[in-house]
Amino acid sequence: MTAAVTTTYRGCVGQVLERGEVLAELDAALASARDGEGRTVLLAGEAGLGKTTVLRTWTAPFTVDPTVRLLEGACDDLVTSRTLGPFHDVALDAPALRSALAASGTDAVYDAVLAELGAAPPVTVLVVEDVHWADEATLDVLAVAARRIARLPAVLVLSYRDDEVDPGSHLQRLLGGLPAAATRRPELRPLTVGAVTALAGAPGLRVHAATLGNPFLVTELVAAQSEGLPVSVRDAVLARVADLPRPAQELLDLLAVIPGHADAVLLDALRPTWRDDVEVPERRGIVGLPGGVVAFRHELARQAVEQALPPIRRLGLERAVLAALLAHDPPDRARILHHAARCADVDAVLAHAPAAARAAAAAGAHQQSLAWYAQLAPHAELLPPVEQAAIAEEHAWELYAAHRVEEAVATARHAVALRTAGDDPSATVRALVGLARHLYIRGDVAEALATLDGAVALDPTSALAHTHRGVLRVLADDEETGLAELAAVPPTALGTVYRGLGRAFLGHADGPDLVREGLDAARAAGHREHAARGWTSLVKALRRLDRDDEVAAVVAEGLESTRSGDFLSHGYSLEAFGLQLMVDDGRWDAAEAGLRRLVDTVPEAGILARETLPPLGRLLARRGDPDADAVLARAWELATRSDSLPVLLTTAAGLAEKAWLDGDGEREHARIRALLARSRRPGLASARGDLLRQGLRCGLAVAPEEPVGDLWPRHALALAGDHRAAAGSWPAGSYERALELVDTGDEESVTVGLRLLDDLGAAPAARHARRRLQALGVRRIPRGPQAGTRAHPEGLTPRQADILALVADGLTNAQIAERLVLSVRTVDHHVSAVLAKLGVGSREEAARRASRGEQRA
Repeated sequence: MTAAVTTTYRGCVGQVLERGEVLAELDAALASARDGEGRTVLLAGEAGLGKTTVLRTWTAPFTVDPTVRLLEGACDDLVTSRTLGPFHDVALDAPALRSALAASGTDAVYDAVLAELGAAPPVTVLVVEDVHWADEATLDVLAVAARRIARLPAVLVLSYRDDEVDPGSHLQRLLGGLPAAATRRPELRPLTVGAVTALAGAPGLRVHAATLGNPFLVTELVAAQSEGLPVSVRDAVLARVADLPRPAQELLDLLAVIPGHADAVLLDALRPTWRDDVEVPERRGIVGLPGGVVAFRHELARQAVEQALPPIRRLGLERAVLAALLAHDPPDRARILHHAARCADVDAVLAHAPAAARAAAAAGAHQQSLAWYAQLAPHAELLPPVEQAAIAEEHAWELYAAHRVEEAVATARHAVALRTAGDDPSATVRALVGLARHLYIRGDVAEALATLDGAVALDPTSALAHTHRGVLRVLADDEETGLAELAAVPPTALGTVYRGLGRAFLGHADGPDLVREGLDAARAAGHREHAARGWTSLVKALRRLDRDDEVAAVVAEGLESTRSGDFLSHGYSLEAFGLQLMVDDGRWDAAEAGLRRLVDTVPEAGILARETLPPLGRLLARRGDPDADAVLARAWELATRSDSLPVLLTTAAGLAEKAWLDGDGEREHARIRALLARSRRPGLASARGDLLRQGLRCGLAVAPEEPVGDLWPRHALALAGDHRAAAGSWPAGSYERALELVDTGDEESVTVGLRLLDDLGAAPAARHARRRLQALGVRRIPRGPQAGTRAHPEGLTPRQADILALVADGLTNAQIAERLVLSVRTVDHHVSAVLAKLGVGSREEAARRASRGEQRA
């Protein structure tokens, strides 16, 4: 049933048809916030679906409600989004936030926004509209607020067009990462035929057919009041404008070239009579005056008027707006550059793009920074060479942050050429250091080292050059030399990080502590990129020392830090480390999905792909996936290009495992021998042991001169033939434990190993285990999971069915783990998967479902 056309909502009278459920959700969020449990509310829908109308209706009573503090901001459809744009709007009513924005530090903005959300009166409502146009820094701040909203007396409302959220975009990551318990997603639907008829009268059916119930389109067609139905909504908007007095039409032409809104200061400069001219279009509902600014009531209406402007008329208006903006102090650079692009004003671009790009980069809005550098690039040669070089260096770092590796290298080379042509050797050294970093990320380690050699030769006293060469030597398997070079220069946070990493690479237990010391120093000094490198180095140090039990917490903490600063490169590595742990824990579906996503969405990962390609290729080989060969080939190409021993050893082990699973282990013998001969050095115990173990499976005997005693016990035991002890050194339920059990050669152990492999979905290794049982003369060999999975009414695997039965018997996860010889963590994952497949929220419900299933059987 359609609600009455005129609806009263908390004292606000207006046309809010069929929006009662959405308003109720917003009210519920407000009530929860009054109890101290804040909520995030997402209003999503196509353009014109009524998001702004709902918000205006809901927030109208707050202007006279002393218990609610309303803060509002919006994102504008500019050529390049304003950095932290909506928070500049909010800051008009929030002095502390205004101060934080002026300080140009995102950490201060995070703290200020959270403080505003927790401030008196009892509840704060923050509304941010059109976040599909938001810059990255804004989305980072919103993510921080949303993750903490449950502990605040506040409601955070975000509106956006869901058809403009690109897969893999920053906004999609924000929306997908919101805590479910504190997030509400009311559904905005198009108006029904009944509602449209209530508005349009007799032509309601035709209006609904033409608009599909889009409220804005319906309103415009009805308001046009033409004798026949206009052919388009654009015609309807223009018909309403044509009916206005000429001064009002001229004002709307001006407003049409200003996305978002125009404030009184700008309009006073452009059209002093605007207060008189706006009266009629405001009364007719074409424009509004929210918060003292003037704007079209809907962006679609603005676009319709703008598109109808003759090109010369539009260009003249753009130039007038640009001139007014240039005369204002302080400058609104995002709007200046928007209008400069629209009217090709090169002088304005040269004057304001560098500062805008730098400010965006400092705020973590790297995509906005890149957009402004791109706007500047065609004209940069008009700047003095020193300024050109500085811009090229900064641009290269932004490209690096965005995974655009090839462009970063090319831009850094241009910066070096400009610096070399100048007369400042120290500036040339800085440019060479930057180029070396980009070359390293691309995987060209030898050229990166040669570039740093050139920097040292140019200025042998440069601590910067020596520090970065020491860092790169640590990363390039020359730890002793790198550590000596780092020790010879004044200590820095970055140098301390890599001194710790070098010591860990050499097997020293104090390495991670030293990395943490450098990381903390970088954070305290505000060196966010160095801190991000500290997080990835800390994980590498822990993994090299076989301290994997500490890695998950570091990955989580590091991801929180790098995501808030939008350091995509470091976030990529940290996420990859987390996915590697999933592979080790047997969470193969999630690990494969995550690794594939990283590989597919970051095609220019360069050397960072060493953390994704080898584990993905190896996992695919274990699952019998035909993509394994191609992924491992890419991994080997990257490994040989970087010539990094840990990467070469790890990738070679994956290739050897694939050869063994294919029944053709001999094809890898030469590669294995060459790498083992080259890698007899400290710090590679884990990678060498893995390769030796895979070589043994491939039929390659361990050479007498191999220092097996220096390996980790799990590998040394296996190479010595004590497979049962080796199995016990691996986590319960792991793939490696299963293989060692199979290699024991006794029926019971091989059967247990086979069941583990079946549970993991490791079909190729499971076939090997079944052949082993056949060779042992076993007559009743487990058939595998496929038939059982098909037969189970809930689609559970045999292992999941076993665990469900034990849950129904009242066993705890620890008791189940002991019964099935699994780790408690593995049982945790199995129980979660069972609950999800059954669609229940508790063990008790799962037990009842199992009981009903037994009764039916």
